[in-house]
Amino acid sequence: MTVKVLKGAGKGWRPYRFPPRANVNSSLQASQWGSDPEAIQRAIADGFQEGSEKGYQQGLIQGQEEGQRDGFTQGHIEGVARGREEGRQQGREAFETASQPLDQISQQLQAFMEDFERKRRRELLQLVKKVAQQVIRCELTLHPTQLLNLAEEALAAMPTEQSDVHVLLNPEEYNRIKDLAPGRAAAWRLVPDDKLVLGECRIVTAQTEVDIGCQQRLDACVDTLAEHMHLAEG
Repeated sequence: MTVKVLKGAGKGWRPYRFPPRANVNSSLQASQWGSDPEAIQRAIADGFQEGSEKGYQQGLIQGQEEGQRDGFTQGHIEGVARGREEGRQQGREAFETASQPLDQISQQLQAFMEDFERKRRRELLQLVKKVAQQVIRCELTLHPTQLLNLAEEALAAMPTEQSDVHVLLNPEEYNRIKDLAPGRAAAWRLVPDDKLVLGECRIVTAQTEVDIGCQQRLDACVDTLAEHMHLAEG
């Protein structure tokens, strides 16, 4: 410490220096460990070791707490996602299980509707066939000579000229043709055949025999219609 020197009364003054303050730490160290450097070094090492352990423990605890928080957060996110997926899967399985009876009912209903539609088409086809048969019978009753027209068309369609031609008819139609058109009946060799039903007619020649009856023509038309309606004629 520097002291300012004052001058006065003709006397001279000399500076005063205070003694140094006592070093408390040095005194404490001297009283605790004496003047042994090794003891001081060991104390420092022990203090460092103790501080390191405390720091490690504190860091470990802090890291565990942070890890638990992070793990909880991550686990919560994963748990929610997994729970949703499991819930969705369980819901889907429950829906599929519950919908199985409905699927069976739907399949049965579909099969019933298909069978109903098939029967309806078959009945419609039978109705068309019956109506056509009635129309043909009515037409042949009024105009039995239509069978002779069919015979002419069939002979014209044959590849070669036919000889010894016979036209086989139902006896009732044979008699009506002779009564209504005796001239045309005389031009043909008509033969009554009780095996043939009304509307049936056959042409027999020396070379071949042809069925020109209305029934086989009607059957061909019905088969074509059934094919378009996706039915098999029963």
